[in-house]
Amino acid sequence: MPTALISGASVGIGYELAKQFARAGHDLILVARNEPKLQEVAGEMKTLGAPSADVLVADLSQGNAGADLVLRLGNRQVDELINNAGFGAVGSFTEIDLARQLEMIQVNITALVDLTHRLLPPMIARGRGGILNVASTAAFQPGPFMAIYYATKAFVLSFSEAIGEEVKSTGVRVSALCPGPTHSEFRQRAKMEQSGVFKTSYIPVASAEDVAIAGFKGFRRGKRVIVPGLVNKLGVATIRVTPRKLAAKITAKINRNK
Repeated sequence: MPTALISGASVGIGYELAKQFARAGHDLILVARNEPKLQEVAGEMKTLGAPSADVLVADLSQGNAGADLVLRLGNRQVDELINNAGFGAVGSFTEIDLARQLEMIQVNITALVDLTHRLLPPMIARGRGGILNVASTAAFQPGPFMAIYYATKAFVLSFSEAIGEEVKSTGVRVSALCPGPTHSEFRQRAKMEQSGVFKTSYIPVASAEDVAIAGFKGFRRGKRVIVPGLVNKLGVATIRVTPRKLAAKITAKINRNK
């Protein structure tokens, strides 16, 4: 059975993605910081159909996290890498603590690139495998009052599309999952409870389960960019032809609306 390594697997979209891979009969390697929660999730994944579910506790905000994680894998083969770990923060760029913003770049970008660079070459050598990077609909426009988060997700989307094209003839697939607003712990961690993103009736808030189902199905089909939900698809199509300055103004109003 193939083995899937899933970062940020203890809660939210990562947890729901783990359930999808478990039901498909994958062996799992679950990565997050909370060991008790991970152990609980691992037990659940076995009941759902995962032949094995191993736990690797790691803090991806640390610069050596990727190297340490791969070292602890030993000879364990990773067939599919699910880079889900990430977080955001609401506020003006100058007001959000710099250390927190640099940590966001480390988790959302650096750790993702690190793990991809370490685990992709063996997949190419075997002629099979896949990488699913969790981005966001935030990737398609600038994001005033969440500037670093939006920028990191834009990187994830662009990076995924680029390396997906590079490896398309190798048997390895690369996908970017771009959900819109989603009910998950991300909302609380980013302090977005009063954000206009979650208060407006024009933007539906999806469940983490629905996002994971769409992501898993799209990944299985080898879809390069996966945008769950009709409204999100329409929004992405619209933002692509919207002047960037206007898109920034609209996003600023939504993110600042408390």
